[in-house]
Amino acid sequence: MEHVHIPWKGWVLVCDGRKALLFRNDGDAELLNLSAVDVLSQPDAPARDLGTDRPGRVYQSHGAARSAVEDVDRHAQAEADFLAALAVTLGKVVQENEVGSLVLVAPPRALGILRKHLPPAVTAVLKAEVAKDLVGLTTPEIERHLAA
Repeated sequence: MEHVHIPWKGWVLVCDGRKALLFRNDGDAELLNLSAVDVLSQPDAPARDLGTDRPGRVYQSHGAARSAVEDVDRHAQAEADFLAALAVTLGKVVQENEVGSLVLVAPPRALGILRKHLPPAVTAVLKAEVAKDLVGLTTPEIERHLAA
C-alpha cells in the first residue's frame, strides 16, 4: 500500500457496509494519532427479519407458464442504504466542522457505493481513498496500516 498523507487535523473515515469509524488526526503526517470522533453502525439483522416475502411470480403473456423472480439480497441492500446515508451524514460533518482534508478507507465494493453518493462538499476535501477493510481493527492497528 502506498503511503497516505494525513495532515494534522485531517479526518479519516474507516467504514464498511455495517460500521463507520470517523477519526481526526491529532498528530502530524509522520506520526499519526487518530482520535475517534464518531462511531456509526447498523444492526446486523438476520435475513428472516429483513424481509419475509416469498419471491415474486411472473406469468407469461400466453400459455400457463410461470416462473419465479430472483429475490433481492437484503443484506447487500441494507449495506448500500447504510453507505448512502453515511455519505449524507459525512457531508453534514464536513460542513459543520470545516474539514479541510479527508481520507476514505473502505473495501472496494463499499468505496464504489459510497463514491456514488458523496456530496460535492465531501469530494472537494477528499485527498485519498484506500481500498482496504480496516473497520474491524483497533485504532493503533489502523494507524500502523495508514502509516506503512
